[in-house]
Amino acid sequence: MASKPGLLTDWPWKQLGSFKYVILAPWVVRSMYLFSLKGEGERDLTSFLILPFLLWRMLHNQIWISLSRHRTAKGNNRIVDKSIEFEQVDRESNWDDQILFNGIIFYIASMVIPGTSNMPIWRTDGAVIHPFAEHIAYFLLFAIPILTTIATGTASVLAIFGYVTYIDLMNNMGHCNFELIPMKIFSNFPPLKYMMYTPSYHSLHHTQFRTNYSLFMPIYDYIYGTMDKSTDILFETSLRRQEESPDVVHLTHLTTPDSIYHLRLGFSSLASEPQDSKWYLWLIWPVTYWSMIMAAIYGRTFILERNAFEEKLKLQSWAVPRYSVQYYFKWQRESINGLIEEAILEAEARGIKVLSLGLLNQGEELNRNGEIYIQRYPQLNVKVVDGSSLAVGVVLNSIPKGTTQVLLRGRLSKVAYSIASALCQMGIEVATLYEDEYEKLKLTTNSQSSLLLSRTYAQKTWLVGDGLTEEEQLKASKGTLFIPFSQFPPKKIRHDCFYQYTPAMGTPMSLENLHSCENWLPRRVMSAWRIAGIVHAKEGWNVHECGNKVFDIDKVWEASLKHGFKPLVTAS
Repeated sequence: MASKPGLLTDWPWKQLGSFKYVILAPWVVRSMYLFSLKGEGERDLTSFLILPFLLWRMLHNQIWISLSRHRTAKGNNRIVDKSIEFEQVDRESNWDDQILFNGIIFYIASMVIPGTSNMPIWRTDGAVIHPFAEHIAYFLLFAIPILTTIATGTASVLAIFGYVTYIDLMNNMGHCNFELIPMKIFSNFPPLKYMMYTPSYHSLHHTQFRTNYSLFMPIYDYIYGTMDKSTDILFETSLRRQEESPDVVHLTHLTTPDSIYHLRLGFSSLASEPQDSKWYLWLIWPVTYWSMIMAAIYGRTFILERNAFEEKLKLQSWAVPRYSVQYYFKWQRESINGLIEEAILEAEARGIKVLSLGLLNQGEELNRNGEIYIQRYPQLNVKVVDGSSLAVGVVLNSIPKGTTQVLLRGRLSKVAYSIASALCQMGIEVATLYEDEYEKLKLTTNSQSSLLLSRTYAQKTWLVGDGLTEEEQLKASKGTLFIPFSQFPPKKIRHDCFYQYTPAMGTPMSLENLHSCENWLPRRVMSAWRIAGIVHAKEGWNVHECGNKVFDIDKVWEASLKHGFKPLVTAS
């Protein structure tokens, strides 16, 4: 990476951001117009097919990206173990710019180069010779076969599109970071090793830098003596590498229909930012709808990402292929519980130490905060953790110092009851707006003198959960601090108030390979429920934390601080 980027380092349309594709609009409109002409020889099929071909290239590349991230998270046949951080994701977020650039070139070529418009779909007298060099004139060099067929009058749409697709295929395969070429191919046909490279072969060019230069065809590295001596060994060891078994698993689930694009396996540029609705995702609603149907029918729990903590502790995140709305349907509970139970039993079989339940996977109505699994399998070695203790600790330590009274509003949960009880013991008054909530809190709180049934909304600190209404928010005083205790954040409708994140903490730099945001949380911030599983494993606590059980809140909080997790700055 150049320390002082030159004039042509950035793409010309960088400032357009997500609107960069609009630069293709004039050519797209022109191609559609030419295709609509009915006169003989006037209809231009070639330029009309450019846009579908560009969309195919983007889909092709995205499939490889998602497949690569999934396979490297699983670990089997992984080649390089190096972590990826947010900075690398940012650098690579413009991977589609070269496709956009090629599209412009294709459109211009179809206008100015004789013989490029109205090419036949296929012809048998055309030939494409693949170049195999890599240097500064990358695109110009790969254009030689295309220009040659055009000049000789033997070009066809399928030949050119197939040629470019082959280049994309080989380029993506070389950078996928998992070995997929079977050894028997080279055993049965040894000369092929000189004509076709493998992912492990090209990975050595990126790790050793001065070896394995050849792109696609290794023969030139053999000729010039630049082949890395460890090529064959790396190829064989990568093929033998088994799927990785982590120490800790965090079990989450999909949230909104378009949350699939925000996953690490989806669009990396979206996954690296807090989840937010994007208008352009509506353009691919058929894909979104199809993915929902497939998840409902064939979906199984899948691996999202892998991390390492303080080098020795291996972490993974798994996702249940169900959306938040499905957790609220009674008829879905049996199916969801079955998927969670399968994940726990898989973790048990693989010798995983801790499995933490994220989002609605620990719902009281769903599975009594995970208790049903412990009752069904009392001999489980894997420890099931709902993370409630740390969530309570985060909320308590988010309340501004000097606070004497808070308003507790939202659906009462295990976390809410624990917060109220802890605050009462600390001498902080807990007010609630509704008599039924007040009566329920009285039954679970020792210091009942600190419980109040409030007739006003004047409290400056509100502890809120699911069920907080917009009308209630509108009645809050100006400058009120809303601190969620629920898994999901409240809808922010007050611009003159402050909203804290759902219970979460900043992560230490010793937590590696963290390059995607956890739902709506910012970069390098992790939910308390997820952190709880990590701390549980680091401390070696040989007990479950689920059901009605709540750990020593101070003990869990201090342990999280000891391992480098940091409190978030509270708005004031």
